[in-house]
Amino acid sequence: MIKRTPPQLQTQRLMLRLPTADDVPEILGYYTKNKQHLTPFEPLRTPEFYTQPYWFCEVSQRLMEFQGDRSCKLFLFHRENLSEIIGAVNFANFIRGMSHSCTLGYSLAASQQGKGYMSEALNVAIDYVFNELNLRRITAAYIPHNQRSGKLLKRLGFRVEGFCQDYIMINGDWEDHILTSLINYNWQY
Repeated sequence: MIKRTPPQLQTQRLMLRLPTADDVPEILGYYTKNKQHLTPFEPLRTPEFYTQPYWFCEVSQRLMEFQGDRSCKLFLFHRENLSEIIGAVNFANFIRGMSHSCTLGYSLAASQQGKGYMSEALNVAIDYVFNELNLRRITAAYIPHNQRSGKLLKRLGFRVEGFCQDYIMINGDWEDHILTSLINYNWQY
């Protein structure tokens, strides 16, 4: 297990960090308020997902995964209101060895769309993953009809690698995805 300090990444408007037990009510609020907005883009959620016991366990799991060099799952807070979660950025499935890679997923509150928050958050988070966690490759996949996500990834420098048929189960159905990646060409072992 790697002993590293959990990140607290800041931008002009945002703070990104791993959740703590104190954040559980706010996490539940984020997912409950945005359930209708997020459902078309996320895995099918069980009723347990929307409970405090689930999130108390998940908060501990996220810290263990971070310390175990397996993931870095952050929530976004607006710096003017550090108690309100407005989004999530998840770097998961860390692979070291020959690839030094991970996958990326993200979500943003319906009320915060179109303000540039996710672009701002991902810029600082990607920099952290490449330069502090020393990963070389980030893969992100999006549903073809989610053009907003596709445009965001393109602006961030992700390149389309291909089309994956029935790739990920979203809201109970297998969905096609467009696979993209971003490579850190300055990576050093």
